[in-house]
Amino acid sequence: MAPLVILVAVTLALLTAGALGVQRLRPWPVAVRGGLAAMFTATGISHFVGMRDVLISMVPPEVPAPGFWVTATGVLELAGAAGLLWNRTAVWAAGCLSALLVALFPANVYAARNHVLTAWDDQLWPRTVMQILFLAATLGVVVHHLKHRARV
Repeated sequence: MAPLVILVAVTLALLTAGALGVQRLRPWPVAVRGGLAAMFTATGISHFVGMRDVLISMVPPEVPAPGFWVTATGVLELAGAAGLLWNRTAVWAAGCLSALLVALFPANVYAARNHVLTAWDDQLWPRTVMQILFLAATLGVVVHHLKHRARV
């Protein structure tokens, strides 16, 4: 639930700053990119600090070397977060993060079905809805870029 709160709070804060006159934050994709960057920074860091053991336990047993995969996905999330902040790489970062969200969804299903997490986070439907929202945000950045680029 925390990643969703981060995404929404940062995006709304950036949209507000844009509405109050910060020109660079006026386009909604910039605010969404900032919210996604904050969210993926937080989730990426959690692969190394605080939740590492929980994330390792989320990896389905069929996948070898779960510690390696948690490290690798944490690095990819942090790289994607950085990429979202630079105009030249933002669309690629958003596209790659979209693919990562899809690729990691089976771990979320495994975690929900095996009650790896606690309370609300271990239910499949809320986790699925959150993943869809994250995917919608990343794909929204990609689609906006492609539409804008096609008009130029």
